[in-house]
Amino acid sequence: MFSAVVRSSLLRQVCPAAYRHFSSSSPLAAAEVKKLGVIGAGQMGLGIALVAAQRAGVPVMIVDNSQASIDKGMKFADKLLAKDVSKERISQSDADATRERLSQSTSMDALSDVDFVIEAVPEIPDLKTKIFAQLAQICPSHAILATNTSSISITRIAASTSKDPTDLSAPSRVISTHFMNPVPIQKGVEIITGLQTSQSTIDTAIEFCKRMGKIPSQSADSPGFLANRILMPYINEAIICFETGIGRKEDIDSIMKNGTNVPMGPLQLADFIGIDTCLAIMKVLYEETGDSKYRPA
Repeated sequence: MFSAVVRSSLLRQVCPAAYRHFSSSSPLAAAEVKKLGVIGAGQMGLGIALVAAQRAGVPVMIVDNSQASIDKGMKFADKLLAKDVSKERISQSDADATRERLSQSTSMDALSDVDFVIEAVPEIPDLKTKIFAQLAQICPSHAILATNTSSISITRIAASTSKDPTDLSAPSRVISTHFMNPVPIQKGVEIITGLQTSQSTIDTAIEFCKRMGKIPSQSADSPGFLANRILMPYINEAIICFETGIGRKEDIDSIMKNGTNVPMGPLQLADFIGIDTCLAIMKVLYEETGDSKYRPA
């Protein structure tokens, strides 16, 4: 919502002690990120973990409260690596090395030695704030605490890491690294900062994403940020066109694919993202902006 300069000025006026911490915190260089933590073994979490292990070459601890989800995710990782080997994109030794860098646990305590952690759980505000309150206690004091949220306020998430509004030791390390799906293929990643996020956190997050082979774009902390603020109303309108009988689903997808050269139509894309996820994001947009144009179909 605010630039780093404006955030710094506001903190200096409102809370000098917090400003001193914000401006003096020493940056953690991306090269110093020696271990990554990922929370959530679903499609997004597994994709992030796999790319980090393969492209950035760092050990990754995947945490999920469901062992079944972890097992399913690891099988998917094996499938993707085997496919890359079969297509001669990587060697078998590269695939083996990547797989060895992936560890898993059902306990959040397994994140006690990570330098960077990325949360990738469903878009449920209370769930995310609960997780970040735990991360502030479990992770090292230098660790970057990132969320993969595509719609929820980063400032709100960051606030959950400290009960004292003048203590920015944890909130200053909170940021969003919103990866695009599917992570192994899509180059884009959206970087969103909260009011409390320090410049060193921003710099480290951007550089680490580049190390993962991604192309970062920055967005203000506004509902939906850039990607979903633009994308979700497009999908929502396509669903309205379908439910009101303006066009069949095949024709809706066909005209957008063949008329605008996108790889898939909006209804196919909605299924790919997950209808539940699309609905959750539209609800956030509608509730937080109060604008009727974001009313879910």
